[in-house]
Amino acid sequence: MGYREPTPIQAIVIPEVQAGHDVVGQAQTGTGKTAAFGIPLVEDVSRDVRFVQALVLVPTRELSVQVSEEIARLGRFRGLRVIAIYGGQSINRQLDELRKGVHIIVATPGRLIDHLERGTVRLSKVRFVVLDEADQILDIGFADDIRKIFRYVPASRRTLLFSATMPSSIKGLVYRYMKDPVWITVGGEAEPVDQVKQVYFEVAERDRYSALDHLLKQPNEIKQALVFRRTKTGVDRLVNFLKNHSHDVQAIHGDIPQPQRDAVMSRFRAKKLRVLVATNVASRGLDIPAVSHVINYDMPGSLEEYIHRIGRTARMGKPGTAITFVSEWDFEMLDVVQSHVGGELKNEHLLSYLSASSTT
Repeated sequence: MGYREPTPIQAIVIPEVQAGHDVVGQAQTGTGKTAAFGIPLVEDVSRDVRFVQALVLVPTRELSVQVSEEIARLGRFRGLRVIAIYGGQSINRQLDELRKGVHIIVATPGRLIDHLERGTVRLSKVRFVVLDEADQILDIGFADDIRKIFRYVPASRRTLLFSATMPSSIKGLVYRYMKDPVWITVGGEAEPVDQVKQVYFEVAERDRYSALDHLLKQPNEIKQALVFRRTKTGVDRLVNFLKNHSHDVQAIHGDIPQPQRDAVMSRFRAKKLRVLVATNVASRGLDIPAVSHVINYDMPGSLEEYIHRIGRTARMGKPGTAITFVSEWDFEMLDVVQSHVGGELKNEHLLSYLSASSTT
């Protein structure tokens, strides 16, 4: 798979899990968390018995697919069966896979509860439970589902929790469901990935469409862009505008049918789609190694949201650029972001930036 040496979080987490400890890991996205828990899972799970031995809970459909594919690659030569369970996909297809016997389930909480209540998933022999992107799981409103799921798993299981931030709600989960966990922190609370170049442009609200159009007309500079908007309607309107201006662009948000979302993400990961416009459904957990630019068309609503969005670029040590449009009503949030990231976020003039890009 191309691994030569562990990332910092992998180097610390893997030995602790192998030593039998519960682990709380705090690290930003793009640091290699999936392999940090995936490698010890596939080493420990027995392929000779076809029941569920490990459960990974994730907040979104896209993340369930991504994590299950990564774990399947890690466990490929051990003959392990891994399945993603999420809403929006045919439950009959999931039932067919479950009947064949599964070693590891990666699931969103809502669809997993559905299976548990039907009796089509049994967790009585689960030895590992992993909560991935735990802060977003709670943000979305899955706290009651998490409590319900833990009633189905043995008290003897090991529990691993990974989160970019550690609000009090996460600490409550830790104290309730984990046994004397080892706490591991790589990087500070809500710190951007080091390799991200951060710039912002002051752009009037009425000029943002044309500003983005001009930015995307720099093919040598912007190889692949992930553009964030606050609302689904805003995503659709921007995509229509960009398509009318001859850009290779698609949308992703919660109202788009799951098969279409999967097809769009596959194209984007394969570098066959240059521009993806998304709501925050794509701001966490999606592994898109090739993206050169994140563009905050709409200002994020919080510092944490800003950090998670820009974490979609500069992944696994690669360089990347995060561009933020700042309009008339955005300066209060800009002050919040700047007070945290300091001089890392630089103000540049759009025309000067475009001119410099066109000469490189």
